[in-house]
Amino acid sequence: MASSWQQILALDARYNAYRTPNSPQFRTLYVKRRSQLLRENAKAGFDPLIRKQYLRQRMQLLADKYGATITLSDQSSLRSRSASTRGSFTNLSALDDPYGRSQSRQSFNQLDISGENPVPKGLTPTKNAEASRALVGDNTIGENYAFAGMHHIFDQHTKAVTSVKFANDDKSRVACCSLDGTLSVCQVLPSPATVICILKGHSDGVTDFCWSLSNDLLLSSSMDGTIRLWVVSSGKCARIMEDPNKAPVLCCTFQPINNNLVISGNSRGHAQVINVSTGKRVRGGVGKMPGSILSLACNDTGSLLWGGDDRSNLQSFIFDVTSGKLTKGKRVVVSEGHPITCLSFRAWISREASDPSLLVNCAYNSLCLYRIVNNDGEVRLRKTFSIKHRNENIRSSFCPLMSFREGACVVTGSEDMSVYFFDIERTTKPCVNKLQGHSAPVLSVSFNYDESLLASSDSDGLVIIWKRQQNAEESRQSLDQDI
Repeated sequence: MASSWQQILALDARYNAYRTPNSPQFRTLYVKRRSQLLRENAKAGFDPLIRKQYLRQRMQLLADKYGATITLSDQSSLRSRSASTRGSFTNLSALDDPYGRSQSRQSFNQLDISGENPVPKGLTPTKNAEASRALVGDNTIGENYAFAGMHHIFDQHTKAVTSVKFANDDKSRVACCSLDGTLSVCQVLPSPATVICILKGHSDGVTDFCWSLSNDLLLSSSMDGTIRLWVVSSGKCARIMEDPNKAPVLCCTFQPINNNLVISGNSRGHAQVINVSTGKRVRGGVGKMPGSILSLACNDTGSLLWGGDDRSNLQSFIFDVTSGKLTKGKRVVVSEGHPITCLSFRAWISREASDPSLLVNCAYNSLCLYRIVNNDGEVRLRKTFSIKHRNENIRSSFCPLMSFREGACVVTGSEDMSVYFFDIERTTKPCVNKLQGHSAPVLSVSFNYDESLLASSDSDGLVIIWKRQQNAEESRQSLDQDI
């Protein structure tokens, strides 16, 4: 059982997104400082009954202050989340978002999954998105995703850049992986943009990578049959983990809450959970799919995992966070025989209403949005968007600030050398913008956390950093900061 201070910390973290919503760095520092104080006070050996009473009072005070409903029945999910903080390489900023990252399976079960719009208890959805408009003004979503041009172009890779990702809650660092067998970490702000380091060690193309929650580590997968853990500050490889089947590894990801566990997908259709400390596969941590696994995605608590293979199977797995065991959930075929090249999870579609969703790139000229309908990971198709996608491993993502906008936007690469933005709430003409500048198929896209910059990579090895056009209010704030 988790100690009282861990339960209190998990409760604080659940409300953390309400504190200074425009300053994620402060929210992270707040939780870290709370952790330090709670650890120190725990050494004094307080009466458990007093701690329990404090937890109840703290819960009530936070609910009164921020207007969100958390019942005492949620204490079991608080204990579950607090226990996860004991894992190696765990960063407290993972518990930053009360709507997603800190939402346990129990709180997920509170959703009304019988209807078209599941809603957490205590929150009332509105179609008018009044709260969102109050935060961002009266700009249309098209205006919010207008771009001023290219900020920088990187050309350090000699082959296709298979994935590009900004660091978590960071607007200046971006990393890339390439089929030339290397990864690179770049600094895009302040200007001029520079390549910080090149990570060399893989003997074949790098297929995927992932930042750790604290941004101090990178996890990479390769056609050479290995997964590597890199220390970002030094550029050195900290651990090499061979695929148990000695097969090419096509995708990888950290377990969202416990970064001491990683998940990989290989060409033999095995999704495998590996303990970073030992470098070995976890007992029971294997999930089998019919085809080669090209993409993986977890929900924000790590209790669910989805895999997509080259035969168009979309399979869910129930992930036991404590043991690392995988249990098969539900499977759907997106489009028979067409590879699923990317999966992205999002807990909330808009600020006013919960709608856990999965964004799926499938190579039949479509980007698909699925609604997650139960805690087994079962999905139902909500909407599709047309892009050119037949041969390449195209990736997409949810726009990070979409819950603060009128509408909700996703961005994707395409084989027609363009970057597309789609408003998933529109019934007609969902494309709100299209960026042209690449001379090869666009494989991967990534926003930084405040959406001021967008990175896109292509099959020729180029990475373009796009600068979003500032609206009048943002320009004024930027001028005030300069002064």
